[in-house]
Amino acid sequence: MHKFADAKTNMRAALLLIVASASSPSSASSDDVADFYRGKLITMIVGYSSGGGYDIYARTIARYIGDYIPGHPTIIVQNMPGAGSIASANYIYNVAAKDGTVFGTFGRGVPMEPLIGIAKTQYDATKLTWIGSAANELSVCAVTQKSLIKSYDDMFKLEVAVGGEGSGSDPDTYAMMMRGVFGAKFKIVTGYPGGNDMTLAIERGELDGRCGWSWGSIRATRPDWVSGPNRLNVLLAMTTERNEDLPDVPAVIEKAKSEHDKDIVRLIVSRQTLARPFAAPPGIPTVRRNALRAAFDATMKDPRYIAEAKAASLDVTPVSGRDVEELIQRLYATPAATIAQARAAISAGSSGN
Repeated sequence: MHKFADAKTNMRAALLLIVASASSPSSASSDDVADFYRGKLITMIVGYSSGGGYDIYARTIARYIGDYIPGHPTIIVQNMPGAGSIASANYIYNVAAKDGTVFGTFGRGVPMEPLIGIAKTQYDATKLTWIGSAANELSVCAVTQKSLIKSYDDMFKLEVAVGGEGSGSDPDTYAMMMRGVFGAKFKIVTGYPGGNDMTLAIERGELDGRCGWSWGSIRATRPDWVSGPNRLNVLLAMTTERNEDLPDVPAVIEKAKSEHDKDIVRLIVSRQTLARPFAAPPGIPTVRRNALRAAFDATMKDPRYIAEAKAASLDVTPVSGRDVEELIQRLYATPAATIAQARAAISAGSSGN
C-alpha cells in the first residue's frame, strides 16, 4: 500500500515538474536574452552617407530602441555607403556577427535586387532576419523649378539629368524603369553615396532632380522644396494609386500603356512598403530575433520617438518584421515570366548612362 502511494506521489511530482518546465521557457529565454545583451554594444549599419533620410531614421531609432531590448545594450550607428547600399547588405549577410549584435538599414530596393536587378549581389533576401520597416512611404519623381522639364510629357522631349546611387537603389531603378518601360530621356548620373549628396548636387545645378525620391525625406531635409517659391515640380508618384498628400500628381501605373507594363510597374514599386527596412544577418538565435523585433515595434510606439520623428517630418507608418518577411516571400513567389519582364525592362533602361 505504501509503495503504491509513493508511486502515485512520485508520478504527481514528475507531472508537476513537466508542467512547470513547459510553462517557463519564455521567462528563461527572456532572462537569457537579457544576460546576453547586458553591457554589450549593438552596431546599427546605415548603407548610406550621413545626413540623408536613411541615416536620420537610423539615428532617431537608435536613441530609443536600446530601452526595449532586454539587458539594455548600447546602440552605435555606423555609416557604410557603397553600391547604392548593396555593400552594407553584403556585409550584414556575409561578414557581420550572427549573434544579434549587428543589424542595419539599406535601400528599400536592395531586397529586390537579386530578383529583378542587374547588380552583382552576395545575399539572399529571403534569408535575412527582418526586424521591421520604419515607414511605408511615398516616393516621387521630381525636378527643380530651374529645370527645363515642366511636365510629364517633357520627359520624352528633353534630356533630364537625374541622380543615382548605384544599381538596386530607388533613384537608379526607377529611372531605369522610366527609360526601359516608358521611354523617358533620363541621363542617370549615378554613384552618389547617399541622398544628401544628391540633394547638394541638385542645389549646385549638376542634376535636374531625382526619380525615386522619398517625399518624407524632402519634407525632413528641404521643407522649402515642398511649398513656396522653391517648390519642386513633382511629375509622378511612384505608386500604384494616387497619394492623398499629392492628389493631383498621377501614379506611375496610370501612365502604363498595357497590362504587360502594369505588371512590371507593380512588381518594381512594391518596394515602397519596405521604405525604411531594418534587417539582421541570417541565422541569429530565434529568441534574439524575437527580442529585436519586439523592441523595434515598441520603439515605433514610443511617444518620444513619435514626437521626435514628427518634429523632423519623418513618416511614422511602421511595418512589422513579420509582415516584411511575408512580403519578401510573396515577391519572390512572383511568376517567373513577370520577373523576367521586369528584369529586362530595367536592363534596357540601364543602357546609355
